[in-house]
Amino acid sequence: MENELTNMERAEVLTQALPYIKKYSGKIVVIKYGGNAMVNEQLKQQVMEDIALLWLIGVKVVLVHGGGPEISETMKRLGKQAQFVNGLRVTDKETVDIVQMVLAGKVNKSLVNLLQMKGGHAVGLSGIDGGIIEATMKDETLGYVGKITRIRTQPITDLLEKNYVPVISTVASDRLGNTYNINGDTAAAYIAGALNAERLIMMTDIAGILRDKDDPSTLIPALTVKEAKKLFDEGVISGGMIPKVDCCIEAIDKGVKHVVIMDGRVPHSILMELLTDEGAGTMVMGD
Repeated sequence: MENELTNMERAEVLTQALPYIKKYSGKIVVIKYGGNAMVNEQLKQQVMEDIALLWLIGVKVVLVHGGGPEISETMKRLGKQAQFVNGLRVTDKETVDIVQMVLAGKVNKSLVNLLQMKGGHAVGLSGIDGGIIEATMKDETLGYVGKITRIRTQPITDLLEKNYVPVISTVASDRLGNTYNINGDTAAAYIAGALNAERLIMMTDIAGILRDKDDPSTLIPALTVKEAKKLFDEGVISGGMIPKVDCCIEAIDKGVKHVVIMDGRVPHSILMELLTDEGAGTMVMGD
């Protein structure tokens, strides 16, 4: 095959990655993985390979995941119609049970299993375990959709110290024992902030922030929080991108050094972002 790398080229690729390996080894990187980036089985395998590789070179990876399409599919099978208000799932008592079952059960354990098959060591948690994510009701009209009130990092840092990848599903509880569905991007931003992560990577199904949403060549490779706010005013950041960029700004305000929004459908995009000069997607950073 023409595109096969020679051994010399492989060695060259590895030496070029060396400064980045040194930069991130021992540092915390939070990866938000979910939604449509999780639907393709082959891509899922590649994402887990990337994470296993990062783990093997000493990066302290925390994987935060959603699973909206799986929840909607399970609801449909159970004869329940999914409803959304401003992109948030209306979650009654029955729906929150389904959310917990799908996210903390099926999706979480399948990711842990895959990651271990790729050679990583992983432990699956939900935001309820060890009280990692504490929440209250965000808005009564949405039902059991949670607003985060507290993040406890101890269970996560304990696992990182023991050299495991914590895989966290985004369900939470309050002090009365109610369960809440938490937006995955918001949970990842809060967790990354509480951990003072070196980087938060938000995997989505678009290339990043585009100056013209219909033209992938207008990708903005990097911008500051101030520049991002200006793009809100200009209407460049609109629709479903608004809450994503809000989460980026939230994470930076909470102490994350850099946040990257990138296309989770591109094979090995995590490695391109962390271990090459090129990077991937749009990086948002403090002013």
